[in-house]
Amino acid sequence: MHEMSIALAVVDQVGEAARSQGVTAVRTVRLLIGELAGVVPDALAFSFELACAGTAVEGAGLAIETVRARARCAPCDGEWAVGVPPRLACPLCGRATVELVSGRELRIAAVEWHDDPADPGVREPISQEG
Repeated sequence: MHEMSIALAVVDQVGEAARSQGVTAVRTVRLLIGELAGVVPDALAFSFELACAGTAVEGAGLAIETVRARARCAPCDGEWAVGVPPRLACPLCGRATVELVSGRELRIAAVEWHDDPADPGVREPISQEG
């Protein structure tokens, strides 16, 4: 399940950015994931929650925005929604000379954080002491 390695990388990058800005808590992480990126959103959400444990990102919400796959035909300049499974032949001219213009994205689009732990909108991390 590569979603766990993706979640760990996201948490690491967001945590590093938070530390560099002096931020103590992250509220939301928004990801853009292309429908052809090979990522299962539910598995990523589950992995994200586990990866956040004990970090500044613990308690943060994860918002996943799916980017629809689109392709362009070079010869006729037609553009269409590829779909899943992908339809890679041009619906206008039938050629398979295709350039994917979207749908493979996997990136952090935005992070919402707070540097004030007294802010009621911040979810406190669970204490590791017990």
